[in-house]
Amino acid sequence: MMSKTIIVTGSTDGIGKLTAFSLAEKGHTVYVHGRNAEKVDAVVSEIKTTTNNQNIYGLVADFSNLEAVSKLAEKIKKDIPKIDILINNAGIFKTKDVQNKNGLDIRIVVNYLAPYVLTNAILESIKQSEAPRIINLSSAAQAPVSEAVLIGKEQDSENSTYAQSKLALTMWSFNLAKQEPKITVIAVNPGSLLNTKMANEAMVNIGLQQKKEWIFY
Repeated sequence: MMSKTIIVTGSTDGIGKLTAFSLAEKGHTVYVHGRNAEKVDAVVSEIKTTTNNQNIYGLVADFSNLEAVSKLAEKIKKDIPKIDILINNAGIFKTKDVQNKNGLDIRIVVNYLAPYVLTNAILESIKQSEAPRIINLSSAAQAPVSEAVLIGKEQDSENSTYAQSKLALTMWSFNLAKQEPKITVIAVNPGSLLNTKMANEAMVNIGLQQKKEWIFY
């Protein structure tokens, strides 16, 4: 099997980290991404030690900040001329700060706008691969996208905004697949009852919402 160069966003935790581990075990060159440099370094070291694969590297950017995403894209274009697979895994459900510094909902930014900006910026590097692939981590939770929520004019509930961000990501995936027929673009729901921090937060949130509805009715 030929070794591939693979970027996994949001891979210092959860299924992103497990994916990075699995790919490293298979001998691929893997780029681990996170927003905290120390955590990224720790995961890179852990994967190298555990898998004995030294071709593991770190990428740092806070995906709630689109300027940071653009800077990361510039670094990637400079450092990684050919990308075989981009896995847009980074995602957020529960957050202390609802909006970023530009007044956009952080769920919309991290789950949809950041992968959109990153992917489009590094598309030329992806096109250098013989069999390029982009995998976007969607969700079973999807809701019609409100333009007002998308541009930060209105706020919606955690559940609704998360679901809107995931439908936006899925719609864009279909559009990108049409625009770039030589790239395999996949939008995938990794599973709704995973034992990850984000899934557990979502389940608690949905449970509380249901309790409220039962009381109300």
